[in-house]
Formats: sequence, C-alpha cells, structure tokens
Amino acid sequence: MIYGSIAAIGAGLAVLGAGLGIGKIGGSAMDAIARQPEASGKIQTAMIIAAALIEGVALFGVVVGLLGGAK
Repeated sequence: MIYGSIAAIGAGLAVLGAGLGIGKIGGSAMDAIARQPEASGKIQTAMIIAAALIEGVALFGVVVGLLGGAK
C-alpha cells in the first residue's frame, strides 16, 4: 500500500520537473527569438528537440515510478 503512494509521488515529481523544464525552454526560446528574429527557425528546431528529450526522460521517470510501486 505504501509503495503505491511513494510511486505516485515519484511519478508526480517527474511530471512536475518536465513541466518546469519545458516551460523554461519555451520562455528562453521566445526571448531568443525576440532578440534575433532571423534565427527563429534554428531556435524553434533546437527547442523542439530539447522538449522531446525532456518528455522522454519524464515518461521514463513516470514508468519507473509506477512500476516500482507495483510490488
């Protein structure tokens, strides 16, 4: 019973971290595009790749957290 609640906390922390990371990437990308509009294509590409990597790590954290609580 306690493993399930610990797993839920771990999965929630993984999702929270991913949300904060993607928010930081989005805000920084908008600042960069505002400073150099001519580089917006390269900035958006880098932003999407970084966001996808963060989402992958978050999904991995959620799966590990939930599988760890399934004892």
